[in-house]
Amino acid sequence: MMPPYLREAKNNDGQTPYELFAKENEDLVSKGLKWMKDCMVVATLIVTVAFSVAFTVPGGYNQDHGSPIFIHNRTFLVFVIADAVSLISSSTSLLVFLSVLTSQHDQRDFMYSLPRKLMIGLLTLFISVAALMVTFSASFFVLYHKGLKWVSILIAAFATIPVIVFALLQYHLLVDMFRSTYDSHYLFNPKKRILYITKPSL
Repeated sequence: MMPPYLREAKNNDGQTPYELFAKENEDLVSKGLKWMKDCMVVATLIVTVAFSVAFTVPGGYNQDHGSPIFIHNRTFLVFVIADAVSLISSSTSLLVFLSVLTSQHDQRDFMYSLPRKLMIGLLTLFISVAALMVTFSASFFVLYHKGLKWVSILIAAFATIPVIVFALLQYHLLVDMFRSTYDSHYLFNPKKRILYITKPSL
């Protein structure tokens, strides 16, 4: 990070700041793509689980007309919506990470394009995890809506643990990427104007 007028300056070895950055971070692309592949694995697992849950509703189906038994239960509606959100958001995250892996990138893309895609991928992945936990909790409320509600409440409380852990682990990464991608644009552009006071001529 440096003032704009030093972007084309060269050091004693005749290297510009960008050339020096590219040389010292030659393995940055490979490490970043490997990390995104790991995120893709998680997103793929969530897509698989959310898709299978959509066809294995709690309570099963009515044998007469094929509709879910608890279709008129309000908690069942929460179950359906949360599962749909989990499936859509995890699929979005998977496609974002896949678009990164199937395209050519150089070091310059790590300054703007890739951080934005990574933030979108992580945010949608977080939404999918949270929605999946809501789906999991809602299924117990549907099954035990007439009794043993304390079991459903206890399970729902424990289901928040993965969401909180994921948020804590990725929070600093998202904040750092946001600041490095967006805040750095305004680092040398002060928002407040400077008031100049001229001395009165004698």
